[in-house]
Amino acid sequence: MKKNIKHFFLLTALAAGTIHLANRFVDITAQMKNILKSQNGEYFDWKNGKIFYTKRGKGSPILLIHELNPISSSYEWCRIVKKLEKDYTVYTLDLLGCGRSDKPYLTYTNYLYVQLITDFIQNVIGEKPDVITTNNAVSFAVLAQNMNKNLINRIIAINPPALGEFERTPDKFSTVKKTLLELPIIGTFIYNIRTHETNIAKELRETYFYKSQLVSSKMLDAYYEAAHIHSSRGKYLMASIEGNYTDNAIAHALKKLEKPLYIIESRSLPNAVSTADSYVKNNSLIETAYISNARLVPQLEVPDKLLSIIHMFLNNN
Repeated sequence: MKKNIKHFFLLTALAAGTIHLANRFVDITAQMKNILKSQNGEYFDWKNGKIFYTKRGKGSPILLIHELNPISSSYEWCRIVKKLEKDYTVYTLDLLGCGRSDKPYLTYTNYLYVQLITDFIQNVIGEKPDVITTNNAVSFAVLAQNMNKNLINRIIAINPPALGEFERTPDKFSTVKKTLLELPIIGTFIYNIRTHETNIAKELRETYFYKSQLVSSKMLDAYYEAAHIHSSRGKYLMASIEGNYTDNAIAHALKKLEKPLYIIESRSLPNAVSTADSYVKNNSLIETAYISNARLVPQLEVPDKLLSIIHMFLNNN
């Protein structure tokens, strides 16, 4: 019996050691190409961690906020920043838990990001910007504007999700998933499987892009690198997302908006029209536009088309 127990612990230790080495291998190889160079920007020393950001151009300020996903970063704006900076001062940031920003071990909540956006605008930008968000990040801008009417000028939301997706709350099952992902070795291993290069490639080609052939190797490397900077600590953000801690209903805030909200939906996404209509029903100030031949990230897939719509809204005084 004692011999069997000894063998069990030896095998367990060997398995744990093997998984740990596999995790370290992923961390190292994912960052070898160094596409997301931190020297290209600066850091905002926020209370919950350092936030990577860039500032380019000259003119009225625009803040670009990427989607909340541990594989995402401000890289997703790379194809429109250079054109926007000709007329505006353009700020991009990597949200806490994403890209080059810190990825602390904490529970990431929607309100945490509302605080981050508020503090970044007040302490770094220093004046009211126009804010352009993508996917689920619209909730941060809308709720921040609801809390401080003088914080943001206008909001442009690219492919915001259905309002019902913001109404999810933690339950027993989601809490178990969060706890599992936060485990030191096995949680990291699960995270590394989910953010493996092949899985990210599949997500980009099937969900993010309408034309899968437009997913370049550099783009894939950038998303893969973003997921594994800081030793795969993006798992803590993934855990909170899986636990439904990053959601917060925004319908009540939409009804109170006193500044314009412009929505750009990709027609190739399921229920694009009904999703946009659900926002409009909550506030007559909300305007919509549609873009073709793109899915979740038109800023990477059809940047010129997207820019023409953005300029139309920004010039709509």
